[in-house]
Amino acid sequence: MMDPLPPSPGQGTEDMADVAGDRAGVAVIAATLRTLPDTPGVYRMLDRSGDALYVGKARSLKKRVVAYTRPERLPVRLQRMIAATARMEIVTTHTEAEALLLESNLIKKLKPRYNILLRDDKSFPYILIGTDHDYPRVLKHRGPRTRPGQYHGPYASAGAVNRTLVALQKAFLLRSCPDTVFANRTRPCLLYQIKRCCAPCVGRVSEPEYAALVEQARAFLEGRSQDMQRDLAHRMEDASARLAFEEAAIYRDRIRALTSVQSHQDITLPGLGEADVVAVHQAGGQTCIQVFFFRAGNNHGNRAYFPAHAREDAAGTVLEAFLGQFYARQMPPRVILLSEAIPHPELVSEALSIRAEHKVSLHVPQRGQRRKVVDHALTNAREALARRLAETSAHRTLLEGLAELLGLEAAPERIEVYDNSHISGTNPIGAMIVCGPEGFQKTSYRTFNIRHADVTADDYAMMREVMERRFARAMKEDPDRTRGQWPDLVLIDGGQGQLRAACGVLEDLGIEDVPLVGVAKGPDRDAGRERFFLPDRPSFLLPPNHPVLYFVQRLRDEAHRFAVAGHQARRKKAAAVNPLDAIPGIGAARKKALMHHFGSAKAVAAAGLADLEAVEGISAGLARKIYETFHGAGEKG
Repeated sequence: MMDPLPPSPGQGTEDMADVAGDRAGVAVIAATLRTLPDTPGVYRMLDRSGDALYVGKARSLKKRVVAYTRPERLPVRLQRMIAATARMEIVTTHTEAEALLLESNLIKKLKPRYNILLRDDKSFPYILIGTDHDYPRVLKHRGPRTRPGQYHGPYASAGAVNRTLVALQKAFLLRSCPDTVFANRTRPCLLYQIKRCCAPCVGRVSEPEYAALVEQARAFLEGRSQDMQRDLAHRMEDASARLAFEEAAIYRDRIRALTSVQSHQDITLPGLGEADVVAVHQAGGQTCIQVFFFRAGNNHGNRAYFPAHAREDAAGTVLEAFLGQFYARQMPPRVILLSEAIPHPELVSEALSIRAEHKVSLHVPQRGQRRKVVDHALTNAREALARRLAETSAHRTLLEGLAELLGLEAAPERIEVYDNSHISGTNPIGAMIVCGPEGFQKTSYRTFNIRHADVTADDYAMMREVMERRFARAMKEDPDRTRGQWPDLVLIDGGQGQLRAACGVLEDLGIEDVPLVGVAKGPDRDAGRERFFLPDRPSFLLPPNHPVLYFVQRLRDEAHRFAVAGHQARRKKAAAVNPLDAIPGIGAARKKALMHHFGSAKAVAAAGLADLEAVEGISAGLARKIYETFHGAGEKG
């Protein structure tokens, strides 16, 4: 092969750098290819910093990876990925299905920039009926299933769970209180008075009777509500015939509670035990995937997702990648109804069956009730994507307006906003929020606990500490600015003083290309009279109805909200700390004895040495250690 011609006078060095990068990346891949087996597995492409560029799976690693040695046949996007590849890592698996599961888990963990990414990683709530107590408790559960019991769900939102829990309490009178509260009750609580608990804590119901109520609640959650309602109706009529009108009213209220839950089911799947309906719609280079949850034939709600992917990725390809990542953290149901066929349905079905430890079937229904449900989900996906595109367009217009206002070269892709929160210098918190073209990036939010006690009452010093920690770390972890973590614009909630503090930090660090803007409230702290401060321009105001002003107010208010929430969390944590925990030799039993004897940690701190020695289990030496902790070693009680 002939060497390429030297660049012409009009050709920049950037193209030559791309060519050199392609060669280096191909060389790395070719070197790895020589030792690759002809077996299933997962490969990772890493850049110079060790960050994952791409994670892929293959039935044959050798046959799959060889395609990357011919970048001229690949899209430009993948050519850039090859050029950035500095190292490859390989993991072999027994089957392609195992490779798919591993690929999904690695994508979820590493978030490679060239993969299709599911960016929303929120877990779903469940309803848990515990089995670790004689009188089981019904409660909302989110997270790992470590507590023994029966889990019913998932539900798409906490609101759907809360509505169902209220109905369960009204219909079956099950307790919701923690075990510690249950064990210490001496009389029924308010829930018993409003007929939402049968008060098993004080013996108002026997254990067999309560067990029957629990079994009825399980039957309801498993979709056997019609038989139960007929049984309750029969009992209500029988009680009325016996003139037991109070008993009949209880049955009537339970029937109403069950009916209230069923009234929220706008669409159902009768005859289908459990299923997820997944619909995909593409427009404007973006994709919306709607997931509807059906359990026991009832609709448990839906949620929309907007995965990140290349504009040229087809809907079926995006949907297949979504299924792998979505069910990497969510247990698959037995049936998944899809709006569109995916490239490898048998492989995905096999992988999900391994994950769920039961058969998982994928279907693309063409007619009947199942198709109607899929069409309903598809309509929701289409409408959600239309709303998002409209919001994104408006948001992009605001970013361009902000860039024009501040004299930036282009609309900022990453805006960082900083604020502080404290009360008279106590529990000080610095906060950073991030906003981009798609809105607030809450996974990038950060809080900073102010470490230096001498700056906690000085807002300027607090800002200096926060900015120094943020950008010193950025320079250490991403000096080449290749990870997308450097801001295009920094907004400071404050005036000239805070701006000078931030500018001083960046000057000390040698950072000269990060624009800084201070946003100060008006004289009476009124919204609409904010003044903008820039390092090299006079301060200025915007008209109260200016759209960019409203956008900046939203950014500042979000930063303030996040800072206050962080301060409150730190204050709450500090209030919960018991000073006795820091004293060596004070375990749970001795702390309990001290608290019972004196009533509070504050009273222990004020107690004399003789009073401490009088506590059962507290020796003379330990009493002196406790006393000296609060009063100093040189003092006497």
